[in-house]
Amino acid sequence: MKYSYYPGCTLKNKAIDLDKYARSSAVALGFELEEIPEWQCCGGVYPLGSDEIATKLSSVRALNYAKEQGQDLITLCSACHHVLKRVNDDMKNVEDIRTRANNYCEFEQPYEGETKVLHFLEVLRDVIGFDELAKKVVNPLEGKKIGAYYGCLTLRPGKILDFDDPENPKIMEDFIRALGAEPVIYSMRNECCGGYTALKDPDFTKQRTAQIFDDSTGFGADCLITACPLCMYNLNKSDASSKVPVYYFTELLAEALGVKEGV
Repeated sequence: MKYSYYPGCTLKNKAIDLDKYARSSAVALGFELEEIPEWQCCGGVYPLGSDEIATKLSSVRALNYAKEQGQDLITLCSACHHVLKRVNDDMKNVEDIRTRANNYCEFEQPYEGETKVLHFLEVLRDVIGFDELAKKVVNPLEGKKIGAYYGCLTLRPGKILDFDDPENPKIMEDFIRALGAEPVIYSMRNECCGGYTALKDPDFTKQRTAQIFDDSTGFGADCLITACPLCMYNLNKSDASSKVPVYYFTELLAEALGVKEGV
């Protein structure tokens, strides 16, 4: 099974672990991530201007490439997933954006939102299946109490992203169970870490991340997992007294599958 793969900029530098452990885990699970050639940055943020088109074109090109290959498009970064999914929705449902984007790109055939965009976690849930994933675990993470930290970008807006219930998600908790660990349910798991306000108001971000750590450890978490490089950055910068280790979900997946280096 082969997928077009959009890694995004951050996975090539600050979030290398998110990428490399996904690749080794994919091989162990029997599917291939075929990196899109000459991909460009997704922009990192979905533009709020309804008439904005230029910053969406890199996503449109990636989506069209996957269409031409006859493949679904996989991504890992929460921001990339968010942007690609929303731009794809625009190309399906907003005629003005669709027309203008296709005029810019001059594809052989117009792109009209045909590609299915999947987060890596959706592949584990909907294609592999968490029951099958559990069967492939060789190093069960028994005894670990893991808090899933979703943040904002994978979940909202819920109707467009269609990833999980934005108010009560469970995909990452089910993932944790499949690895043999115990998920910790806490109230801040789907709340914002402070996001890009870290650049303007770092004290606010520190306050938010302290709340996340306090809440999760109060319910017994000994570590957190995330899929978002920005969340990882803000959580690692936190000086919360209740701070615990934070991992990309792919690192624990690789460990459980026995393909993590040094394990």
